[in-house]
Amino acid sequence: MSTATAVPRSGLHNLTRRQLAGTLTGLVLTLLLAALDQTIVGTSEPRIIASLNGFDRYPWVTTAYLLTSTIAVPIFAKLSDIYGRKWFFLTGNILFVTASAFCGAAGEFRWFPGDGMSQLIAFRGLQGLGAGIAMGLLFTIIGDIFPPAQRAKYQGLFASVFGLASIFGPTLGGWITDQFSWRWTFYVNLPVGIIAATAILVEFPYFRPHGIQRRIDWWGVFSLAGCLVPLLLALTWVTDYGWGSERVVSLLVVAAVMLVSFLLAETRAIEPVIPLSLFKNPIIAVATLAVFLLGVSMFGVIIYIPLFMQGVLGVTATRSGSLLTPMMLGFVVASATAGNIIGRTGRYRIVALTGASLATVGIFLMAAMDGNTAQWEVIRNMIIAGLGMGSVMPVYTLAVQNVAPPAHMGSATASSQFFRSIGGTVGVATYGSILLRNYHANFARNVPAGTPPRVLALLNNPLQLRQASLGKASGMQPADLLLIRHLLGNVREALLAGLHHIFVIGSVLMVVAVAVNLFLREVPLRKKHHASVAAEV
Repeated sequence: MSTATAVPRSGLHNLTRRQLAGTLTGLVLTLLLAALDQTIVGTSEPRIIASLNGFDRYPWVTTAYLLTSTIAVPIFAKLSDIYGRKWFFLTGNILFVTASAFCGAAGEFRWFPGDGMSQLIAFRGLQGLGAGIAMGLLFTIIGDIFPPAQRAKYQGLFASVFGLASIFGPTLGGWITDQFSWRWTFYVNLPVGIIAATAILVEFPYFRPHGIQRRIDWWGVFSLAGCLVPLLLALTWVTDYGWGSERVVSLLVVAAVMLVSFLLAETRAIEPVIPLSLFKNPIIAVATLAVFLLGVSMFGVIIYIPLFMQGVLGVTATRSGSLLTPMMLGFVVASATAGNIIGRTGRYRIVALTGASLATVGIFLMAAMDGNTAQWEVIRNMIIAGLGMGSVMPVYTLAVQNVAPPAHMGSATASSQFFRSIGGTVGVATYGSILLRNYHANFARNVPAGTPPRVLALLNNPLQLRQASLGKASGMQPADLLLIRHLLGNVREALLAGLHHIFVIGSVLMVVAVAVNLFLREVPLRKKHHASVAAEV
């Protein structure tokens, strides 16, 4: 092992062309793995549930992944600020790949407690931990390699890779499941992950931070986890149990208490997990608020577009999935274009305002949709929203990295991903609750007196509604089937009323996001790195 004194971070962090190519290959493949996993697994879930007899627990396949990945992002980003990025990133990559192998073999392990579904949930939690570590550090490593003036186009490129994975993931997942097995939706991660890990291991040098007190903020780690776990569980369960249920309220109280504990811990810690001093910088504060609003308004709204197409317009599930492709293509094109524009001009504020405004227009047009809306109008609205969302994706991370102290680069970068993720979770939960409340209120007004409970049960939850299967429901009497067909008209109107409220709220929040972006100061992008706080080991 050789050590060297700190040298200025000039150019591409002093990487050779081979090191740069190897490092970028490892980063792109890791991002591709994590992005594909989120969409491939969703496609194969019906087959997984049938195979492992786990219908009653299927939401936990996603919840376990969400919990661990969200918690891992800020914690390991801070640890990388203290101890360096390389080995943490590799650990996340290897953990993700290993957990993928375990997920694919769920139900085959006799030494692991629980049935196949319990094993899958546990391994998905482990997989989420690996993904959170790797994804939390990926954009930070880009910030380490490239100065801000060059960084924009690469962050736009990586955002485009994520968008492309979202487009092709569902189709690829369905093909793999049909041609091989649902287990191969996990096994396919192994060869790609091994290549990515090898590229990082061989080509990405280890830089050990200097001038840092290596003191882990254990109470900050514990209190942050103690806040996020009950918060995410409450937001997951609120759609089923409601905001006023004892389960949800108690979890939110625990989350609030632990949040206060976390804030107190961060004011006293030598090396806090999330340095509160970062948010004294107006650019970081504004970017954080903007990215949170983006998560709440946009990511929460987009998830309900397929429900509008299926439940209101009567489009099949397969067709509604394909109709999302133009939106994601708009996202990909806008991300790459925005990155190039920022890289060439050095201006990011106008890109943020333009993107947020486009997204506002797209969601506002969604709020104007009704049962007579043509499919091409839905596609138009989604393309506009996709262009807006893609445009702002590279902006906030870049703006934060441009002003963040080098010693806190990991924490600052992770804050953008962290608050976007929390915002999306809050949005999905809140919109789900609003949708169900409005749906039930409007549906109940037009239900004929004496409708049997067994019939109402089939139409009770629009989030799980499968209209194509209603006519085939086992055990239904002919009179029940006629009544169901009559009630489906009520379902359509009630669903439209609930979705309209979601889109209106989303558009209002995006107007607020545009206003917040007006306060985003523009600092000229640096063409060189800060003076080094690291030395190669």
